[in-house]
Amino acid sequence: MENDRIEKDTLGMVRVPADKYWGAQTQRSKQNFKIGTEKMPLELIYGLTFIKKAAATVNFQLGKLSEAKMKTIHKICDDIHHGDFDEHFPLIVWQTGSGTQTNMNVNEVIANRANHLLNEQKSTEKIHPNDDVNMSQSSNDTFPTAMHIAGYIKITETLIPALQQLKNTLLEKEKAFSTIVKIGRTHLQDATPLTLGQEISGWRAMLEKDERMIKEASTYLLDLAIGGTAVGTGINADPQFGKKTAEQIASLTGYPFRTSENKFHALTSHDEIVYVHGALKALAADLMKMANDVRWLASGPRSGIGELTIPANEPGSSIMPGKVNPTQSEALTMIACQVFGNDATIGFAASQGNFELNVFKPVIIYNLIQSIRLLTDGMQSFNQNCAIGLEANVEIIKDHVERSLMLVTALNPHIGYEKAAEIAKLAFKENTTLKDAALKTGYVTAEQFAEWLKPEKMI
Repeated sequence: MENDRIEKDTLGMVRVPADKYWGAQTQRSKQNFKIGTEKMPLELIYGLTFIKKAAATVNFQLGKLSEAKMKTIHKICDDIHHGDFDEHFPLIVWQTGSGTQTNMNVNEVIANRANHLLNEQKSTEKIHPNDDVNMSQSSNDTFPTAMHIAGYIKITETLIPALQQLKNTLLEKEKAFSTIVKIGRTHLQDATPLTLGQEISGWRAMLEKDERMIKEASTYLLDLAIGGTAVGTGINADPQFGKKTAEQIASLTGYPFRTSENKFHALTSHDEIVYVHGALKALAADLMKMANDVRWLASGPRSGIGELTIPANEPGSSIMPGKVNPTQSEALTMIACQVFGNDATIGFAASQGNFELNVFKPVIIYNLIQSIRLLTDGMQSFNQNCAIGLEANVEIIKDHVERSLMLVTALNPHIGYEKAAEIAKLAFKENTTLKDAALKTGYVTAEQFAEWLKPEKMI
């Protein structure tokens, strides 16, 4: 009790830790929602600081906030954004569905820290969390605005660079392995040949398309709800507040954020995030495919496919000495599973916009940020600890090509599908080479076989 201070709100007095800048409403949330361990993402908190700083500027310009208050709010927002006060944002995801308590957490920290500085300066000014920091705003428009800011910045500054790094590594491997002819596989069965470079080009092309889709979808996050206040009408805010604040946010972040054309939509619908996360799910699906291909192709080393070798990053078994496991592939595929689950959660949550407000906002932004973070970290880890070190096992690749029965496909134009199939079945039945089987049937001569069946001409 000696380490507490007394704060008050409209419901009365509350004891708050003396060394924390949050206030009564934050403390009530801590006490009322002791559910789980999932904290509100700091990216969302930082998004709110952009809003508070921009709003202070606009309210000053509109003659509603003093210059001293504006400058003090600016400084605290900058300090929070730099990570100086991360410990003062303790609230968990499972709270009010509008995110009101997190909005107030930010308002209270800014106000209490600002008043601390103003007292040190012996200023007569006093900043109120609602009347000053939250002026012309509602949680109902600030929280979805912060969701869009956090998602767009996180995708642009972390996920896209990680995707590009992995894409560039695959491009290098594609070029390095462009002349290595290997057997293709469809339905997990032998198929006609291609080069290892061609196979990897498929992975690279997937990432290129994912990048385009994610960038295109992310542009919808540039529309901001700010200015809608409680229900979208903009009550208690200047008619120009939303537009001017969005312009300030664009200036602060360096990204072309803009005011949403319809604030009623912006408060009750999160279809933009559903769309963006759909593109992230597409990336996760492609990463799942690529990681699975790598672990199949690297299976063995003597009893599997074994066409690729992967880096030996750590012992693969606690009982089997010398084992090397495709751990990076396993981590990436688990991430993909989590992203698929997050997509389902976001879809369900976004469908619950009732009347003027969707009240599933915290879980939506939590899952969006988690997916972005996991995909970013997963691609970086896979790139550094697996993709860069991928090597071709040329001897095994060559042996698989020579033993494949599907090379017989090259004979189709010359002797027809049915005779070619007869040769393949005979070679499999008698465990001989295609050449031996072909000559035994009498459908081709040795010279014709050598001329028609060349794997390097089948790619």
